[in-house]
Amino acid sequence: MRRFGLLTVLACMAASTHALELHSDDMQEGHMLNKAQEFNGFGCSGDNISPHLKWTNLPEGTKSVAVTAYDPDAPTGSGWWHWLVVNLPVDTASLPAGISGKLKKGLEVETDYGTPGFGGACPPVDHGMHRYQFTVWALNTSALDVSAETPAAVVGYKLNSAVIAKDTLTATYAR
Repeated sequence: MRRFGLLTVLACMAASTHALELHSDDMQEGHMLNKAQEFNGFGCSGDNISPHLKWTNLPEGTKSVAVTAYDPDAPTGSGWWHWLVVNLPVDTASLPAGISGKLKKGLEVETDYGTPGFGGACPPVDHGMHRYQFTVWALNTSALDVSAETPAAVVGYKLNSAVIAKDTLTATYAR
């Protein structure tokens, strides 16, 4: 068994307590999404309610925040973007459940459903378990140069070029 000195353990604990963290009252890491977060359309009959998300410990230098929801298991060859919210002010620390379409600050970008705003889970029937990655992004720019019609892949590219830190909460869903 490997032993660590007390100072090493305390340093690791202190470092980990200051990392960007994403939490939700509506979902848990590795657990199934609720019917509330299922899309209403494409053969799905959920409530299509965006989940509550809360983050802590934005790193120094953060100038804006973004939130995305992405399904890497969609049978498209490129995944499926379910939600893209960019240009949130740095003092934003949460998004309440059902906020999609009602944001006072920030910008919701068109998803792969073809409209801006939250588009819930809707994997094909009998396609197996899909992962839904909800990510909060701490960005080094006060605003990404995008519009509501910017393709999701371009937004993803711009997010990755401006990210300081991010944290992901992954929920699952199947039909």
